[in-house]
Amino acid sequence: MTMQTRITLLGALALALLGQASVAQPVYKIVGPDGKVTFSDKPPAAADKGKVAATGAASSGAAAGSDLPYELRQVASKYPVTLYTASPCGPCDSGRSLLKNRGIPFNERTVSTPEDQEALQRLAGDNSLPYATIGSQKLKGFSDLEWTQYLDAAGYPGTSTLPRGYRFAAPAPLVAVQKPAAAPKEAPKPVEPPSPAPAAAPAPSNPAGITF
Repeated sequence: MTMQTRITLLGALALALLGQASVAQPVYKIVGPDGKVTFSDKPPAAADKGKVAATGAASSGAAAGSDLPYELRQVASKYPVTLYTASPCGPCDSGRSLLKNRGIPFNERTVSTPEDQEALQRLAGDNSLPYATIGSQKLKGFSDLEWTQYLDAAGYPGTSTLPRGYRFAAPAPLVAVQKPAAAPKEAPKPVEPPSPAPAAAPAPSNPAGITF
């Protein structure tokens, strides 16, 4: 690849990122009281309907940390990075190492349950891993060159500028299950003590001592 071709490619990637700055919406899996399951990009209106909230690329808690250098915080806020992984997965480990070694703040979502796989299918179009998003850009499979080019185009620094002692966000399940709260149980009614037996009537006087 010539230098001119590389510059052209990076320019195209930068334009794509700028033209699609909106971040993908999270996916919600709604579990109704009757057990019916539906997917939506909006959470349920009422908490008593229950929900399974899939945290997708829109979550940028790690990316927008206030302890980051100003320039890195600006880029991470505009183009948050989310990595979707499974275990064991060698390419997933390689993608995670690239991000950490370069000092890229990112959120990691693990895919390990059928609900996770359904949500990933909705987000990515298939279940192949690793899967990463940089802003609205979607990267399927790991490629050191491709990931580096997209990170460069987004404006991330080439080497780590993270402060000493920075901690990357802990991996979290792609789908967090929240089922409807069970109806409160009625308090048991107090047991009333048995009524005392009526006093026995006094025996009639029997001065004659007659017995039967």
